[in-house]
Amino acid sequence: TTLAYVKKHFPSVNVYIPQLPGDITQAVNIIDSLVNTLPIGRTGFIGSSMGGFLSTYCIEKYGAQNETTDLPKAVIINPAVEPHKLLADYVGSHVNPYTKEVFNVHQNHLNILKHLYVNKLLKPQRYKVLLQKGDETLDYKLAEKKYAASNLHIEDGGDHSFIDYGRHLPSILKFLISR
Repeated sequence: TTLAYVKKHFPSVNVYIPQLPGDITQAVNIIDSLVNTLPIGRTGFIGSSMGGFLSTYCIEKYGAQNETTDLPKAVIINPAVEPHKLLADYVGSHVNPYTKEVFNVHQNHLNILKHLYVNKLLKPQRYKVLLQKGDETLDYKLAEKKYAASNLHIEDGGDHSFIDYGRHLPSILKFLISR
């Protein structure tokens, strides 16, 4: 949906959609490798759930390294705010329902997630946050509190997949592209 929209309406914008493994260390290494090849000031992130968590990590890490006013931005959808707490009861082996990849959650992964956790956003205006109150997986109130000073959009109903995401694509791209 996102890729097709960008290709149609913003053909000069490059989109990268890395397939991230369930192992958090490997996922962060892939993201860091990709980001290090891009002009960070013109970089934007879109992430849902754990992707929202990782987008926050990237914005804070790379935005803090960037001394220009052209800072990276992120649109995060129903983000995992504190996955190190959320996943504490899920240590063990699991199957990704989308990729069918088998992955393990170890205590070490929880420690890494805790290390990547951003307690305070340096520039909350760099975030557009889309939340649906009907998210059956995550408590939207955690994200509402953390991103309160951001561009926050909260809808009644919905679910963790963020129902009708596509109708938000014009405002998502407008946010990411505007400087």
